[in-house]
Amino acid sequence: MRCLFCGSLESKVVDSRSAEEGSAIRRRRECTVCGRRFTTYEKMDDVPLVVIKSDGRREVFDRNKIISGLLRAGVKRQIELKTFEDLVDDIERDLRNSFVKEVQSNQLGDMVLERLRGLDEVAYVRFASVYRKFQDIQSFKKELDYLFNIKNKPVRK
Repeated sequence: MRCLFCGSLESKVVDSRSAEEGSAIRRRRECTVCGRRFTTYEKMDDVPLVVIKSDGRREVFDRNKIISGLLRAGVKRQIELKTFEDLVDDIERDLRNSFVKEVQSNQLGDMVLERLRGLDEVAYVRFASVYRKFQDIQSFKKELDYLFNIKNKPVRK
């Protein structure tokens, strides 16, 4: 780190602590050439996650949009907000760990449905009806049949 006073590249860290509620590290440094002290902050570089919509538009990933949809799907169900937040945390963690910068909206929807299926079947069907844009009772029945077949498949060992 370049000294603010003499321009030297030699300094040592004297003190280090968390800053900005854990999103940064505050370091107190001392220049080994002039002896003056200065403070630096390290922040993690946050690369935005972009969602590619079905019409080709690109939007920054917004976890609140997913949680809002989950809350609508889970209305009058005994599902805590924390459960939905954890579900979205899990999806976001998977996407960031895969190092993708862009994700198709249909892939994102499938990820939500995959996790929601094991959580609450009614919320799953409600979310699927909006996400898959059911046009008639046949498409609704097809999704129910799929859910029923997945649920009743024997587990392979």
